[in-house]
Amino acid sequence: MRIRIIFALKNKGAFVPFHHQYLLAQLVKGVILKGRNQKYYDFLFYNFSGLKGQTKISRNGLHFFSSKVTLVLSCLDQDFIDYFIDQLFSLPSVEVGNLILLPESVEMEQAPELSDTMKYICISPLVLMRPQFSDSEGKKFISPETDAFSDLLFESTMLRMEQMGEYSVEELSKFSKFQIVPDEEYLRKIHESQKKFARIYPVYDQDVKYEIRGYTFPFTLYAAPEVQKFVFICGLGAFAYKGFGMLDIANTDPSKRTIEYRKKTLKQE
Repeated sequence: MRIRIIFALKNKGAFVPFHHQYLLAQLVKGVILKGRNQKYYDFLFYNFSGLKGQTKISRNGLHFFSSKVTLVLSCLDQDFIDYFIDQLFSLPSVEVGNLILLPESVEMEQAPELSDTMKYICISPLVLMRPQFSDSEGKKFISPETDAFSDLLFESTMLRMEQMGEYSVEELSKFSKFQIVPDEEYLRKIHESQKKFARIYPVYDQDVKYEIRGYTFPFTLYAAPEVQKFVFICGLGAFAYKGFGMLDIANTDPSKRTIEYRKKTLKQE
């Protein structure tokens, strides 16, 4: 289940750092802990995007000028989604960087049809591996055109699917087909324009700051429909629960496949 949480922006022109996933991760975790439901204290099978809205760039970061700001949150567990919304709606406002956001409503994305061949775009950076303390391995560049790139994502996906406990060993053994093929034309244009599709991002885990390399580019994923559903809902790669690896289907308008799910009531305000 994927939802779009819509906030009203109280202070137009306020900003967040260019790379603000760690701030959103703190917000999401804080909302989860607020409800004191121990079932979700160590729950990791969710994913979220960066903030979406009309922005302008300055040396300080991204300034938001739209009246509404949106955050996409996804999870296979609808109970978790409803719990999160309940806790969020109990707050009059939340702060992310300099933004003061007032939670207003939630839209649900209607589930798309997923096949064994899907073309995706990254709406948050894709991370290949979890770094070790005082180790630069997490910042290493690995070309998306190599088998090593696909292999790392396959291994992390199978591990997470196993940890979730919803798939048997027999089912997991059938998911050996997994290959990522980047959009060659996109990579060529990026290279010619001397822009970057891979950058270093901060992430905090157990109060320790790490630096990781994240990739943002369109690609085709060849995998079983069950695997496609898992990565589309739970994210692809490492640190999905920190807001990395969120995907969307290429060449579609997700706003056209949403329906109203919840609105904040006067009682909740």
